[in-house]
Amino acid sequence: MYNLSHFKAENYNEVLAFMHAHPFITLCGCDKDNKPVATHIPVLIEEREEKIFLQAHVMRKQKHSVAFEHNPNVLALFSGAHTYISASWYEKKDVASTWNYQAVHAAGILHWKDDTFLHALLTKLTKTFENNIHSPSLVSKMSEGYVQDLMKAIVAFEIEITSLEHVFKLSQNRDEKSYENIIGHLQSGDDDSKQVALTMQKNQQNVFK
Repeated sequence: MYNLSHFKAENYNEVLAFMHAHPFITLCGCDKDNKPVATHIPVLIEEREEKIFLQAHVMRKQKHSVAFEHNPNVLALFSGAHTYISASWYEKKDVASTWNYQAVHAAGILHWKDDTFLHALLTKLTKTFENNIHSPSLVSKMSEGYVQDLMKAIVAFEIEITSLEHVFKLSQNRDEKSYENIIGHLQSGDDDSKQVALTMQKNQQNVFK
């Protein structure tokens, strides 16, 4: 991905917060024949021993899970709202249009886990995403027999992150008037455009210190 200083977050915590806010990732890898594979899964993010770990599960005997068994080197992609930026919104007109977006690439090593870990993971996943202690969909509210049957078809893993890269491309390289013009146009766009506009508004003081 791009490595340009003006498209970077202010600090590490901002990158981590983005990952927590966008936990439905694309997980990429290669199979034994070096052919690419990818799948889409929710993850939990845990920090310990000054490292980041991603925790999740996949169905057994799928093309991607078989590939990860042969090659544990994986890349997790965290993506946020994105939108087209027309050069007609810039004060200076003789430049190209572009696309604004935020993304984090987390490379790491995948480690398979046992059923004890899987049960605890399912409990944490439902507690986190249900966000309702009274929900009947919590693992703790389900019959143990049903949960055990479900676990036969899936396997848990943890990814130890070895490198973290990000691009938060939000028109930080434009003059302040163009920046404000872009926000104004995006505010009348679709949901992604409005979300990018909101993020740009929040960042404006840091961009133009």
